[in-house]
Amino acid sequence: MTQPPSGAAPPASAQLDGGELLDLRVLAEEICSRYRAEFPDEQERYGDAGVAWCVHDNQHILNWAVTEANGLGGFEHQVDWLAGVLEARDFPLDRLARDLEIAAAVLEESGARRPAELLAAGARFVRSR
Repeated sequence: MTQPPSGAAPPASAQLDGGELLDLRVLAEEICSRYRAEFPDEQERYGDAGVAWCVHDNQHILNWAVTEANGLGGFEHQVDWLAGVLEARDFPLDRLARDLEIAAAVLEESGARRPAELLAAGARFVRSR
């Protein structure tokens, strides 16, 4: 069975250039709730640790998108790295792409338009790998 994340915690918040502070944990939990509703089979494969990993990874993904939106770059490189790690673990990359689409929708709904656009582009990038 999958072990829960260990080590350094992912970032809990990120600030957009305009000053808005995003609660990355709350956003990641919403993304994972929607993701798990679409892929209920993951409970059997990954158990509760899978939810913890989903939240953990999405906090990083959201932070990367905000960092890119703030002009510091690196989003595509980080997503490519994560795709490689997940692929090596036999995680279906189409599900990573779908997660990024869900993340884009959640950020769009929260009003964080530029990071949402980057997440949608990240989904297209993963699908093109």
